[in-house]
Amino acid sequence: MKIPLKIILLIMFLNLTVFIRPAVGAQDDIDLVIGQMLMVGFRGCDLSSDAMILRDIKEHNLGGVVLFDYDVKLKKKNRNIENPQQLKALAGKLSDNAKTPLFIAIDMEGGRVNRLKEAYGFPKTFSAQYLGDLNDIERITAEASSIGKTLHELGINLNFAPVVDININPDSPAIGKIERSFSSDPQKVSEFAGAFIDGLHNNNILSCIKHFPGHGSSYNDSHYGITDVTDTWKNIELIPYENFIKSEKNDLIMTAHIFNKNFDAKYPATLSKKVITGILREKLGYNGVVITDDMQMKAIKKYYGLRKAIYLAIDAGADIILFGNNLTYDPAIIKKAVKIIKQLVKENRISKERLLESYDRITKLKKKLVQ
Repeated sequence: MKIPLKIILLIMFLNLTVFIRPAVGAQDDIDLVIGQMLMVGFRGCDLSSDAMILRDIKEHNLGGVVLFDYDVKLKKKNRNIENPQQLKALAGKLSDNAKTPLFIAIDMEGGRVNRLKEAYGFPKTFSAQYLGDLNDIERITAEASSIGKTLHELGINLNFAPVVDININPDSPAIGKIERSFSSDPQKVSEFAGAFIDGLHNNNILSCIKHFPGHGSSYNDSHYGITDVTDTWKNIELIPYENFIKSEKNDLIMTAHIFNKNFDAKYPATLSKKVITGILREKLGYNGVVITDDMQMKAIKKYYGLRKAIYLAIDAGADIILFGNNLTYDPAIIKKAVKIIKQLVKENRISKERLLESYDRITKLKKKLVQ
């Protein structure tokens, strides 16, 4: 079979860009590394050639984007999503402007956390709790396969799902109350989430388990402020992570903005070296990609300035810094973040080698996008 020239050129391009480790001393190369460590949300269902997000992708080698159907700040629909045809065209334009394979991410857990709604012309989905109550592995894989097929056809390659939080507090406003947990049994959560990941992988969609080290016992929501689980968190909340790290089935892990003084008396998990490096990487042995939850949620934004939050997250061991740019909106957030990280490197607060550690993890994961 003759391989199309376009495919050959794409393979050559990827080999020359994404998968070659940049020289540590070259500032231009470090700029490219920094861009890969950032992911952002943006406004627009269609994009002009001079759109800020396209400039960020091209000028800063942006690593990823995240899509939303609803603009929280403007309190209106049609932020990025109107219908399947429009969304496929949008994802294509984003991807076409990228120097390296671009993470195009979305939250498609099913049920309440579902950006591709029936009203926009997409298939119906079901919550994790609903599927968990069915106790049917094949059904869970089938439902996730349906989601994965939809995402793949649209050109979206990363799903911020499944949730592996344990349903310890059914009234948790962030998890239990809106049916985001599969079960109160950590082994069932692991089993059901694994089936969900299989469904995504069947369609070449990357998965992201969340929210480390566990959000299921919380009594409030980190979107709106500090979420302290010191007195409610349980050791069983780590079990799904232990299982997935051993199986190497999962692709990314997302942190939680929860605070637990038994882990770190000063910082929430997303900003804690004791949690990300100490527990996740050293104790549990995880060496894959860690992505932060949205850094503009009030649990972070209200108590930490942008510079401090970025520094702490990278120092803690996070690889990708996520700005949903939806709870608040700053079209220049990527430009600001790049400038801050470059300044931190210049001040020797963050080493170039530390950035390259994250770059290596990210590029290793992105190889899956072109297999």
